[in-house]
Amino acid sequence: MASNPPTEVQPNTSNSTKPIANAWTRRDRPCDACRRRKSRCIMPQDAETCIMCQSRAEQCTFVQSPQRRKRRRIDDEDKNGSAAKPGSPEMERSNSHIKPPINDYTSLPGPSLLKQTLGLQNRQHGQYLGQTTEYDTRLINLSPFNGRGEYVSTPGTLRRVSPQNHFIMKSESQAEIDDELENLDLVESIVKPHGRALVDLYFRIVHPSFPIMHKKVFLEKYDRTYREFTPPVLAAVYILALNWWSYSPDLVNLPKPDVLKLEKMAPKMMSVVLNRPKLSTVQAGLLLLQRPDGDSWALTGQLVAVAQNLGLHLDCSTWKIPEWERSLRKRLAWALYMQDKWGALIHGRPPLIHEDDWLVRPLEARDFPETADDDDDEEGSSEIEKGKLNFLNMISLTEILTDTLKTFFTLRATAELENEHENATLVTLEKAKPIQLRLKEWYSRLPPCLAIGDTKARKLSSTGSLHLAYFALEVTLHRAIIRFDTDPSLSSITRAAAKQRFISAIDLIAKLEPAHLQSFWYFASKTNLAIIGTFGSLLWATSQTGEEAEFYRGHLAEYRWTLRVSSKAAEFMKFTVGMLDASMVFVKENGSKTGTPNLPRLEPANLTENVDSQVSKPLVEMDMNQHSQDFNSASAGLNEVSPSVGYSTESVGIYDQDPEPGQFGQENNLPPWTDFAENVNFSSGDIQDWGLDQLYNFESVPGMQGAGTVGSSRRFVQEYDERGNNFAGF
Repeated sequence: MASNPPTEVQPNTSNSTKPIANAWTRRDRPCDACRRRKSRCIMPQDAETCIMCQSRAEQCTFVQSPQRRKRRRIDDEDKNGSAAKPGSPEMERSNSHIKPPINDYTSLPGPSLLKQTLGLQNRQHGQYLGQTTEYDTRLINLSPFNGRGEYVSTPGTLRRVSPQNHFIMKSESQAEIDDELENLDLVESIVKPHGRALVDLYFRIVHPSFPIMHKKVFLEKYDRTYREFTPPVLAAVYILALNWWSYSPDLVNLPKPDVLKLEKMAPKMMSVVLNRPKLSTVQAGLLLLQRPDGDSWALTGQLVAVAQNLGLHLDCSTWKIPEWERSLRKRLAWALYMQDKWGALIHGRPPLIHEDDWLVRPLEARDFPETADDDDDEEGSSEIEKGKLNFLNMISLTEILTDTLKTFFTLRATAELENEHENATLVTLEKAKPIQLRLKEWYSRLPPCLAIGDTKARKLSSTGSLHLAYFALEVTLHRAIIRFDTDPSLSSITRAAAKQRFISAIDLIAKLEPAHLQSFWYFASKTNLAIIGTFGSLLWATSQTGEEAEFYRGHLAEYRWTLRVSSKAAEFMKFTVGMLDASMVFVKENGSKTGTPNLPRLEPANLTENVDSQVSKPLVEMDMNQHSQDFNSASAGLNEVSPSVGYSTESVGIYDQDPEPGQFGQENNLPPWTDFAENVNFSSGDIQDWGLDQLYNFESVPGMQGAGTVGSSRRFVQEYDERGNNFAGF
């Protein structure tokens, strides 16, 4: 904003000690006293003295020049980086043409979506005023709000968005602004001159199925200057887009920027903005959590706290803010809701968002500004309409997950089921039936365009992530059902249903196409694959016959092989491959692999009784076999690395050939429990938040130093799964 220089003040000979009068009228220039205190300078209309100077009975002057100061930079620790440093001659020359950022969007000339925005102001941030703070709604409403719903007070500007909801807006200090601009310049210098091409990649591939941005708002700001963003959200967009570098004809033959440097800077930049909450703070955090190795339960908790500061947990449908921002807040709130619930599942933690404090309305079609008409015709783009439906159905699936966790996996629910003793299985089935019916209805109502086989030529499809989440929830529910094996008469039914879910989940992975593997995958996908593997291993470990154990071992080998060949195109699948390689199902001893868990030698007559032959027993009226999936196309083209998970590296080491079904007899070749911990070869960082030392160290378990009976082994597996199994954290 242009401003006039201070008018020259003539000396007053009659009072030479009198301070110089208020000679500077710039809106964005703090007075000398406020500059020294580094506080916000609020000048009421037609006044000569700011509010702070009035309260302190001080002269309000504008004559001192700002002092030069030494500025902190995010990259101080990286002295040898190739990018130009902020403040360096190279950076000054490269930024000489950059437009100054806008300080107040209400003063923007011409039409703009950002006028009257609440959560995306450029140099100020707002915090929601809760009911139990020092502010009271009835007292706040006595303030003389102007036509914009604002009232300037000493701690900040009060903004009323509805009679019951108020925010306090606070301006950022000049020091914070200077640091932010330097970090923005650093982020841009790493990808320069490819920033706009990366933004286009992001909105082509990631945004359709993860619509937590408003595309027009983002591009309006970006077209003016990248300096209108916060550093973490700009870095997060670039980091995700870099995974699809080869999908841009303008970039494919050019050197790729250093994504590792951006990833190293991102956590530091996030920590800086957490206490200055904006919608972009939550956007940045959610995007960073979608990285293949970026999942963090701690960051999820911080984002939930930031979202509450922003009032994202409230119903904003009647707020006095732009309509596009109401829709954006809803999409962002539901994206955080999913992050919390699926994060709770894969980390084995209590959810952080509770229904009693969640008033966000369901999303509607009008909450999505882009339509099929906005589809990008570029090869390798994602479909907007399919992405929207994918997002909506993921939300409804997450609501079922929420009830599943609440019903079976809270501390109180687990204790109540344990107290049922011999009735635990029956009570569990009664609780599971309504959830199972909801899952059945959810799957049956999926739009045809979300079918796993529905792919379009030269278009990416993110539906694989949705279907994988569905099967992860299915096996989690059945994991709860078989947890209590207290009624032998029900065991055949529950295990037959669990068997069918496991087979269906494996079939899904085998039928994924390159259009799925190369697309954007939701953050939970990596561990959802492992949960399916854990479920199959649990069924193997609790098998009642050698034949049943061999069945599960064969299917786990098939699952592992499918993931191994698919991981060339989707590197995040290697995580589950490594987990299965270290599993007791395939552990080596004396040059061979075990085929069965610890089972006694069974008489031939006992082997003729197959578990499946008992399914017809009418003991419980549950429709537990309705979700057998039929996939139409075969796996093909699994030789490219999924852009959503980075580039593949060939796995060194030779894998033994998987045995043919029936190769092993009934001999117990399982190594002693006390030796198994030595066979685990995961390096540090392979598994996040999982205690492998607890998972595989059975030395401290009483009675497990040698091969035990079937009964003792199964009791151990049941008890360990309930109290110590960190594969899915339950």
